[in-house]
Amino acid sequence: MSHAILDLVQQVMSSPWLYVALFALALLDGFFPVVPAETSVITAAVFAASGQTNLALVIVVSALGAFAGDHISYLIGNRSAGRLRGKKAFVWARGALAERGGLVLVVARYIPGGRTATTLTMGAVGHPLRSFTFFDAIAASSWAVYSGLIGFFGGMAFENDPIKGLLLGLGIALSITGLVELVRWARKRRATQPSPERLPVDTSV
Repeated sequence: MSHAILDLVQQVMSSPWLYVALFALALLDGFFPVVPAETSVITAAVFAASGQTNLALVIVVSALGAFAGDHISYLIGNRSAGRLRGKKAFVWARGALAERGGLVLVVARYIPGGRTATTLTMGAVGHPLRSFTFFDAIAASSWAVYSGLIGFFGGMAFENDPIKGLLLGLGIALSITGLVELVRWARKRRATQPSPERLPVDTSV
């Protein structure tokens, strides 16, 4: 069974349509976040270690797809501003945007659900398109390089067993995402705890 699956995956990886599919998945992930874009990029990069795919091309088409998808999401947000204002993710993204500016777009790329919430919000609040494009170019490129290199090094570690290489790559990606979420949770918890200076002073003594 595993050999049949591996043969099917290898056939897909050797198809010239692979790069079109990567572009399309990265684009759709911009406004339809259930699409497994990152998994697809990591998988294609795993097979780049054995020469079945081109790592540079995997990274470029994925970055371009993500860049285009984010701009579609920005446009959707711009057209749907009124309906988004009450959403919890919108409120979070708007607060982060006010605090960090366009840089939040780069950070949100690595937070589950954060990418779409941020791009929609930036469109809804009318964030300048030039600034959005600048920071999104950084976000899309860094994401594609990150996903591509994780997959590639996973493939190099298990060159003769790409399934293990894929599992390693996905495990690393999930671990990094979990670490980011843990840091966010710890910072949020610390921010909600009263500092010693703010504690009420006991005047009954």
